[in-house]
Amino acid sequence: MAAAESAADAGAGPDVRVSAAPGVAFNYRYAFRVPDAKISAVQEGHAAACETLGLSRCRITGMRYALIDEDEVRASLAFKLDPAIARKFGKDAISSVEKAEGILVDSSIEGVDVGSGITASQRRSSDLSAELNRIEARLKAGGMGDRERTELQEQAKRIREQLDGERDTRRAGEESLATTPMEFSYRGGDGIPGFDSGNPFADAFKTAMASAVMMFSFALMVVGVLLPWALLVLLLVMLWRSPVMRGLRGWWTRSSPLNDELAKD
Repeated sequence: MAAAESAADAGAGPDVRVSAAPGVAFNYRYAFRVPDAKISAVQEGHAAACETLGLSRCRITGMRYALIDEDEVRASLAFKLDPAIARKFGKDAISSVEKAEGILVDSSIEGVDVGSGITASQRRSSDLSAELNRIEARLKAGGMGDRERTELQEQAKRIREQLDGERDTRRAGEESLATTPMEFSYRGGDGIPGFDSGNPFADAFKTAMASAVMMFSFALMVVGVLLPWALLVLLLVMLWRSPVMRGLRGWWTRSSPLNDELAKD
């Protein structure tokens, strides 16, 4: 029991508070190990918790559930969350995993300084706008040749395209600040070691059974490969010893020209 409690404490992960920083966009990732039979229910519980918060605070952006080798499960769930509730949502998810006799095996929180990029984009846009105003004023003044007018118009077009690109960059940055991505990945396993049954020999027994199944499967594969050839050899031997073949061998021996020559000698 003490070992199970120690594993449960370790599975909760460190209680590190990410400092709120203006202009920093965070990305949360959690990896859980949960008994295979309980992954579906845990995944549904996390999805239901997001739906309860409403679309303005939490949206499910991706889901995956895969059954491998008939008894091994891999799953994932992705969200977009209100930054103000992201950390609490992750801690609540860890608690629900622990209740399902699972553990947290990996977690990461990554921050990107989006605010600095937005500020730099605003400065570039200001410089571009000033240059565009200068070009437009020159075009309005007139008194220039066709070639110069064409060049100024091309410059103005390129600057407008750059301004559009800077606006798109700022919109993407503002969106990343407004929502926090979070991803859960689930992998099958025994959860907290020894928690289910308390039997210290359970893991050894499972390993022995898996080894026995593998050995039996290998033996069946060998039999499957060799059996058709063994049956073919047996069939040929039986055919060679059959009365028909003995009669044919006797007839061949009597009618062979070589036997006639030996008889004359």
